Amino acid sequence: MALLYAEGVSVSVDNRPLLTDVHLEVDVGELVCVIGPNGAGKSTLLRALCGEAAMENGRVYFKSESLSSLPARNRARQLAVLPQNNSLSFAFTGLELVALSRTPHATGTERDRKICLEAMAALDVSHLSERLYPTLSGGEQQRLQLARVMAQIWRAEDGGDRLLLLDEPATSLDIAHQYGMMRAVRDFARSGVAVVMTVHDLAHASGYSDRILALKQGRSMAYGSAENVLTAENMQQLYGYSVTVIPHPVTGKSLVVADV
Repeated sequence: MALLYAEGVSVSVDNRPLLTDVHLEVDVGELVCVIGPNGAGKSTLLRALCGEAAMENGRVYFKSESLSSLPARNRARQLAVLPQNNSLSFAFTGLELVALSRTPHATGTERDRKICLEAMAALDVSHLSERLYPTLSGGEQQRLQLARVMAQIWRAEDGGDRLLLLDEPATSLDIAHQYGMMRAVRDFARSGVAVVMTVHDLAHASGYSDRILALKQGRSMAYGSAENVLTAENMQQLYGYSVTVIPHPVTGKSLVVADV
């Protein structure tokens, strides 16, 4: 069984279905991107996977165990989540913010500090270590938040597997930092982490994911490789907009271009 295995995930609020019978598998070292229009259920899926959203039906397994059965501290050592909204008004420095993630581990101040600095370097925020969080731009804050959740599971403790859930992490980032972030997340996955992230930029999904899950109205419309999911027919059905899909002139990856 895959590290993360979700079957038949269904979520409703006030008798209104948000997700219906969604299946997902992610193994160690894989990056799976979830795409779909606004309101498709992408954020709800991530909340269901981490146990924040109550499921009406379905099961979520982490290493063949029910995720909900894991002790809270063990779960915090192996599962990290970055939601869309990360409001924080306390005047933490950048390093202090990232260091909050190490609380579940209690591995020692110096070791935790080294891990935090490594995560910050990966996200190009080392220069923000002494800056006060509320004084930073939205993009700088977002990169610090991503460094925080990556530092939370930076190394496998006691041989444990790790899972990272990211909800639109490219929000507020300029193009250079968007692709720097995507490379950092992909490299993090390759280090032995299973990653699920929601994205709106299809170039991110095409260029960096191992598999793509396309959601429409809370249901899985397509699931597989970028080449199989990012087709003109699928994108028309998913977004209701005509596109052309061509190979990227440099990478050869599927490039989705709107038929303006």
